[in-house]
Amino acid sequence: MNFILHLGLGSFHRAHQAVYVHELRQQGDQRWAIAAGNLRPDMADTIAALQAQGGRYTLETVTPQGERSYTVIESIQRVIAYQDDLAPLIAAGADPATCIISFTVTEAGYYLDAQNQLDWPTFADLRADLAAVKAGQAGHTIYGALVSILRARMAAGAGPVTLMNCDNLRHNGDRSRGGLLQFIDGLGDTALKDWVVKNTSSPNAMVDRITPRPTPDVAERVKAATGWDDKAALMGESFIQWVIEDNFIAGRPAWENVGVEMVDSVQAYEEAKIRLLNATHSCIAWAGTLAGYQYIHEGTHDAAIRQMAYDYVTDDAIPVLLPCPIDLATYRDVVLDRFGNPAIADTNQRVAMDAFSKIPGMIAPTIRDKLARNASFDSVAMLPALFLAYLQRWHRGQIPYTYQDQAMDPAVAHAICDAADPVAAYAADTTLWGEMASHPQLIEALRKAYARVLAFVGERTNA
Repeated sequence: MNFILHLGLGSFHRAHQAVYVHELRQQGDQRWAIAAGNLRPDMADTIAALQAQGGRYTLETVTPQGERSYTVIESIQRVIAYQDDLAPLIAAGADPATCIISFTVTEAGYYLDAQNQLDWPTFADLRADLAAVKAGQAGHTIYGALVSILRARMAAGAGPVTLMNCDNLRHNGDRSRGGLLQFIDGLGDTALKDWVVKNTSSPNAMVDRITPRPTPDVAERVKAATGWDDKAALMGESFIQWVIEDNFIAGRPAWENVGVEMVDSVQAYEEAKIRLLNATHSCIAWAGTLAGYQYIHEGTHDAAIRQMAYDYVTDDAIPVLLPCPIDLATYRDVVLDRFGNPAIADTNQRVAMDAFSKIPGMIAPTIRDKLARNASFDSVAMLPALFLAYLQRWHRGQIPYTYQDQAMDPAVAHAICDAADPVAAYAADTTLWGEMASHPQLIEALRKAYARVLAFVGERTNA
């Protein structure tokens, strides 16, 4: 049997990639299975539950109409317990039966700046990982971990392996590969770099399925529906999509038999998803938090918030993506229907996080494209303006949950809010805007949008 070693045994992997492998196995194609574990000591209870259950767990899926169904997923054949030295993960990665190493990482977890260079000065954990790997210890960032695994694989003569992203980073295969090779350059390990260049491939991919963090009521519904007290149950929406460039150096499952789109280039799908879905998701999370909502569906059903999201996509995102093989207007409407699904109960807290990497990755490209056309971008400017208002609330300690952002320097964020002109200070931040920082048209558009956001917030406060 061939194995996919997955790094990052979170909810999304178990509701997405593991489902496709499960469906193949259900069809009778049992040539592939998954081994999985984490690079950090988190999710200990879930991993213990999966080990006790032999890797089996129940996935509840919910349609926009509220119809629920339950599937026991059995594709994870090996659950790898966390060890600080990552020895079991490294051994699995060095096994010749492992033909794909996949991973789910947040945008900020790749530590790349606007020029796709590793941002060594900003990220202390990246520098610490390099030092650890130089000292012969296991790395715990995606790059340090991959180096630890690939060194062992090279030494074992275990053969080529595909490195496969399952996340929302734009051009994720190309960019993570670039980051990995830069990390190896930092080590000065030319033999490993030569081996990686010749013996690995990194297909770009686009993934999509809304998967909230599991809550206790998911397990309660699973037990009521199936009779199984599943300690690792989770829930996702019924919609699922996976588009992958067919660039696998050591073979792959016949994913096309279970609905995966195997393509020559993923770029059009990627841009549509990042700009029409991911950016819109953040828009609704920031606006919903400002309006006092807890859940994404509440903001989606708020007429003013839905209009902001609709206008952003219609006025600014779609025009810069044409021509496109996808019907973008239909895609927009399907996305808003999905976000409006109350059964998903996806929280603003989950979606609002990591704005300092989401704005440059998901929102700034549309502004950049509009600037290049010398066109107005008032509708897309509402999204970063919403986050500035959100940031001001965070600054005052008025966000009703913990805001998490790997790419944000809290001191810099507080300084933006304390500035005599917060809009200008915000527009000057190079982490957010890169070469567009302090562009006069950006400042002007943000000023107008911020005034509209404050009016929106004021209406809610006075209601």
